[in-house]
Amino acid sequence: MDEMEAPGPPYVGALLRLCWQRVRTHLHEAIRAHGFTDLQEAHFAVFSYPLPNGVRPANLARQLRMSRQATNYLLGQMEGLGYLERRVGTEGDRRLVYLTERGLQVAHLIYACLRELQGQWASEVGQDRFELFLEVLRLLATEQSRSS
Repeated sequence: MDEMEAPGPPYVGALLRLCWQRVRTHLHEAIRAHGFTDLQEAHFAVFSYPLPNGVRPANLARQLRMSRQATNYLLGQMEGLGYLERRVGTEGDRRLVYLTERGLQVAHLIYACLRELQGQWASEVGQDRFELFLEVLRLLATEQSRSS
């Protein structure tokens, strides 16, 4: 298909953003429904894959694509709410980020919610099509991580 025949907007970036917004709305509703009403939008970044488990705050900042100052502010808020803790790791004297039991409850809820949503979407578009969609996303995510 040449450029003249290519479908117009929304293009891939907008479509991915719109899907992501559906995911976020679904997650926020489920988390609030389970009583975690003190989490703000910005806090959800900490629950991004992979979860912080013994990670240095500076490395987490890079993973989240945030400044170290903003990440430390966010970590301080979440530590105060009881979702994570910064403590010295087993190797060395640097403080590392770990989810608390409360934080792990939210992470498990997020994963359950995402599995449920994937099931809903697979029902909407068909299991085979959805599995192909996930396969393509995994391939594109792998290509991105190789070029970063």
